[in-house]
Amino acid sequence: MLIAQLFWNLFDICSMEAQGMFKRGCILLLLLVGLVVPSLAGDVATYVNLGFSVNSRYFLFGYYGIDDKTSNPYANMYLVDVHANEFVPEGRMRGIYPVEVSAGQDGSGALYTLFADNVETIKEYGIDHLRSGRIVYLLINGAEPKSHLEFRDFERNSSVSVDLVQKSEGSGKTVRSAFHLNLKLKDANGKTRDYVVGLPDYYRSGVKRYRIKQVCYSPDESSLVFILEKEELDGEGSDIRYMVETVKIR
Repeated sequence: MLIAQLFWNLFDICSMEAQGMFKRGCILLLLLVGLVVPSLAGDVATYVNLGFSVNSRYFLFGYYGIDDKTSNPYANMYLVDVHANEFVPEGRMRGIYPVEVSAGQDGSGALYTLFADNVETIKEYGIDHLRSGRIVYLLINGAEPKSHLEFRDFERNSSVSVDLVQKSEGSGKTVRSAFHLNLKLKDANGKTRDYVVGLPDYYRSGVKRYRIKQVCYSPDESSLVFILEKEELDGEGSDIRYMVETVKIR
């Protein structure tokens, strides 16, 4: 419906002379969209880094989008204790808003609303939205996700190696998957340290697979934060949501 509305808005601003040709082209394109959309059922949320606390101990992230079944905007935010790799009390904040969205809206208003509703909790943990950490890996949209990452960190004169290990059971509505990260750090002197990040045997119901979306250092460089995409099956298609795993490295 949003795609169709956008086309007809464009149609309204065309000159009378061009409207006939434009209308025929729009009808053909809408027919093609109708063929494609069923294979793309599900929605892809937009990830947002909302900052670390001043002491880099806590990290706030979120995502937002428009639910493909209800067309309502939604948002989730999570406050993480980076050193413990777990949510703080009341650190899971969620909202879905039963309002009608118009063409061109992306659901970001849901994130702003959720943020305003939880601003006191966010202030309590001292989140500074300008302290977003240092990104050392980013999965570009459209690029093939990798289960093995290896790169140099020139600022620290060290190297980082990460292996995403995952396993799944079942299919369709019964699918569930678990994962962990094998992390190896080598410093400038050649000394290596190994970490297992995540819970290897913790299966999440409804999750088909995981992908590494982003890796960043905390602002004080004492921790690494891994942002992962979760591909969740909802019975009609795949939804993309996000989670993080953190590890203290010094």
